[in-house]
Amino acid sequence: MDQDLFEQGLEQRKATLGAEYVENNLAAADEFSRPFQEAMTAWCWGFGWGDDAIDAKTRSLMNLSMLGALGKMHEWEIHCKGALTNGCSKEQIRAACHIVGIYCGVPQSLECFRVARKVLTEAGEL
Repeated sequence: MDQDLFEQGLEQRKATLGAEYVENNLAAADEFSRPFQEAMTAWCWGFGWGDDAIDAKTRSLMNLSMLGALGKMHEWEIHCKGALTNGCSKEQIRAACHIVGIYCGVPQSLECFRVARKVLTEAGEL
């Protein structure tokens, strides 16, 4: 594994998802899951998020759309919190929910709205 890419990814992952969340995930990793955590940090967060081609706010909205399309609601919730951290407004998160509804169907959009309401309420945005 490229140590520089891991360190860059670790910094970005913590900046978006919160240091406590990331550190807890890494601390919970054992010899079975640690290689995946390390590779995912380097690949997703170092390589995928590590350049300036797309700003973090836009990447967050892209993630919400893709995770919503896949129906990965646990990850959607985590990335919804990250989207707020990266400067996304509740209106932008709502727009991402609309896009999911248009391209993936109303039931999936309703799931995104349900989780977004929880995250936005906890963040004091609703």
